[in-house]
Order: sequence, then structure tokens, then C-alpha cells
Amino acid sequence: MMTIQVNGESLKCPENVMTLTDLLDFYKLDGQMVIIEYNQKIVQRKRYSNVYLQKGDRIELVHFVGGG
Repeated sequence: MMTIQVNGESLKCPENVMTLTDLLDFYKLDGQMVIIEYNQKIVQRKRYSNVYLQKGDRIELVHFVGGG
């Protein structure tokens, strides 16, 4: 089990969390409402499923909340 940093917190990734898309599914977040910063670089949405997580990665998930 690998450990990564998500929004400043340590996370021991379950074995089925291998890509950024898997990480969004793990947190139950809609990929259309989230911006992902992966190791200090913004990732385009279309690439989420092609970016594989590695031990020590630093990820920031910024999600938008609608309202009035």
C-alpha cells in the first residue's frame, strides 16, 4: 500500500486507487467539478485516467460547490 499526500493529509491508497480518476471515485467527487494539482502542476481533465499515482505524490483537489 502506497502513501500519498492529498490536500496536505497523508493517505494510504487502497490497491484499487491507481490513477487520478480512481482517486476521484474514492472520494466520490465529480471530475467535472474538480481541478487536480498533481505534484504542483494542474492536470487537464482528459488526462486524469492516464496519470498513475506513485508513492510520495502530492495532490491538491479543489472542488467547486454550487449555490446561491
